[in-house]
Amino acid sequence: MTDQYGHFSEDGSEYVITNSRTPRHWYNYLWNDDYITFTSQVGNGEGFAQDDMGRRIMPLINRCLFLIDTDGSYWAANNPMIGAGATTYECTHGLGYTVIRLEHDGIETSLRIFVPREGRCEVWSLHVRNNRSEACSLKAVPYVKTALDGFYRPQDYDMGRADFDPALQAVIGQNYGAFESVEERILLGYLMAGDEVSGYDARNDAFVGAYSEDSAPEAVLAGGCRNSSCYAEKMCFALENTIKLQPGEERTLDYLSGAAIDREEIAGLRKRLLASGGIETEFAATVRKLVVDIEGLSIDTPDEGLNLLFNGFLKHQTSMGSRWARVRHNGFRDTNCDCECLGIVNPELAWERAKRILSYQYSTGYAPRTFLNGQLEDRGYADNTVWITFNIYHILKEIGDLSILDQEVPFNDGSTGTVYDHVKRSVDWLWSDRGELGLVRIHGGDWNDCLNLAGIKGNGMSVWLSIAWFLANRQFVEIAQLKGCTEDALLAQQRGDEMREIIDQHGWDGEYYLAAYDDDGKKIGSHTCDEGKMHLIHQAWVVMAGADKDGKGALAMDAVEKNMITGLGAVMAWPSYRYYRNDIGITTQKLPGVHENGSVYLHACTWKLAADAILKRADKVQEGIEKMLPDNHKWAEKHCEPYIMCNSYFPAEAGYREGSPGQSWRTGTGAWFLKDIAFYALGLQPEMDGLRLNPCLPPDWKTCSLRKHFRGAEYVIQYEQPEHSDGVTINEIMVNGELVEGDILPWEAGGRYAVKVKVGEK
Repeated sequence: MTDQYGHFSEDGSEYVITNSRTPRHWYNYLWNDDYITFTSQVGNGEGFAQDDMGRRIMPLINRCLFLIDTDGSYWAANNPMIGAGATTYECTHGLGYTVIRLEHDGIETSLRIFVPREGRCEVWSLHVRNNRSEACSLKAVPYVKTALDGFYRPQDYDMGRADFDPALQAVIGQNYGAFESVEERILLGYLMAGDEVSGYDARNDAFVGAYSEDSAPEAVLAGGCRNSSCYAEKMCFALENTIKLQPGEERTLDYLSGAAIDREEIAGLRKRLLASGGIETEFAATVRKLVVDIEGLSIDTPDEGLNLLFNGFLKHQTSMGSRWARVRHNGFRDTNCDCECLGIVNPELAWERAKRILSYQYSTGYAPRTFLNGQLEDRGYADNTVWITFNIYHILKEIGDLSILDQEVPFNDGSTGTVYDHVKRSVDWLWSDRGELGLVRIHGGDWNDCLNLAGIKGNGMSVWLSIAWFLANRQFVEIAQLKGCTEDALLAQQRGDEMREIIDQHGWDGEYYLAAYDDDGKKIGSHTCDEGKMHLIHQAWVVMAGADKDGKGALAMDAVEKNMITGLGAVMAWPSYRYYRNDIGITTQKLPGVHENGSVYLHACTWKLAADAILKRADKVQEGIEKMLPDNHKWAEKHCEPYIMCNSYFPAEAGYREGSPGQSWRTGTGAWFLKDIAFYALGLQPEMDGLRLNPCLPPDWKTCSLRKHFRGAEYVIQYEQPEHSDGVTINEIMVNGELVEGDILPWEAGGRYAVKVKVGEK
């Protein structure tokens, strides 16, 4: 699929940008467990290292690689809009790498950026070819803008210095900070060259200049680096390599940029990566690892755009979120959510990451909002712990091994418990934290962070969190039964029955479900409200949880169709708030149509899609998928990156911003959209006994297929449905040519299964 800015590769593993002037910077995220960076189609981006308590070293807040010709003209290997520009341009965002190719005046360059499997660094490889008819002499000048010494606050510079280390061929800066330690100590940032350099700069005012711009540094305009050191003022990292090439000759220069604890760490990376052939070996291994991490499921549907997105970047985005959450911080809820969804593709990796995030839970059962800058931060949110059960339950079903529940995982106070203990304490905590009506208290917000003032006195209650608890508790009942913990299961079942009645009595508003009660007992998200009469996720989740009575979940979803649907999807709150409410919170401060206040918030829309599938509304499932897809304009025009999911679309009431996206990459939308497709639409729903098929196929998917790894076996599943199929009813399952009774597929480790499923009306 091609648009005015670029196209996917044939298999969806790359997106090739052919027009550098995209509507905004189109980013690619690159990471390992210790370092993450992002780069746009013109090289803009940031990179930082992080320890296990969220302390960070930020050595890079932008990058550029300048080229200077003998006549003094200059351009950038990453950005055709800098200096003399470029005559040709192409950027390839791949899974774990970005390559920017351009040509200027007969000089062809390729700049590749990736993050190795290990090491707090990123790798730049500049390949230069001389297509001129005469020899050339160029200077390559890579430049890193750094925040190692803060953000242009002079008092931050008092402890910092930077200089060139000839043994390492690196500009290295140092400053004090806490990292892997409560105590502050010297931390390093650097830019290191593989080849001997002909110049360097460590002082920002010497390289960029006090009155110049990063895109036109004074040193570059003057013809090269000035060999400056830096002492108690703003630092930068810049190097210079001289390149002499005959006609047709080419050369590659390699650089590392990153953070370190000491110079030995930098020297070790130099030895490992900058040795002959080291970078190419590492690049191949890195790309292979990232592919293997997500190769457990691939799909082939009539929707080409969905196939391209799902089979590459959607799974990759889910993997990133399961390790780095939302990047700006380490959300407990967010990581659990994405681990749950990654489990569909790679349950073993998801399990290891799930245990990691469990270790931040309190021994009481409560869980923090995030960990950052060396601290756990609760921020008053009530919902974080509820996501534990969803995560563990679904990964358990994928792996199929009850013994994983007995694995010991620490709590954040150093005490330990089994995984089962973590889940039980989570469910118990929320049951014990209920308000006057029996609903779970909201405190400083539930999943909707922006209902942050609804319960700060301790009285407000969340209808959504009560519904979510009902689902978590229902899953815990099953876990307890599987483990033979009969008393736990019976008690939880009694609690669940009680909560279902409470939700019905105090959550139902006549046509749909309330959002919450504030500290004074006033309803939020009710038909009696003047604004914000209806909130989306409560209607979807009551269906997902099976917490409704007398078919009220379907009625609530009918109300969604009546009141909340736009060409871009369902809005999150209707109608939008237009004045500030100090009994609700930040939602009412946001402009109408912005994020939680009435935008098409796509993470919430993924739950609507799930509810539609549970209700077997196949036409709505198809509509929801098409509206979610960033490169599908059937229902409305969108203006976002085609290869990655964003967190929202701005609706019509946002004026000129209609159809424009919120932030990309750093959202749970990607993970849950993956689950929508795999678990709900294609119906891949694992049980302890095997893989159950429970599809809700879009009407246009007359045939579709998938390949899934499951507990050491491989399934190739093909669905077929006739013209007037309901997309739901399974008429026949054939496995390796034999008819199978029921909807659970046969399984044994090492098995290979060709499955054909006929779907339609009985």
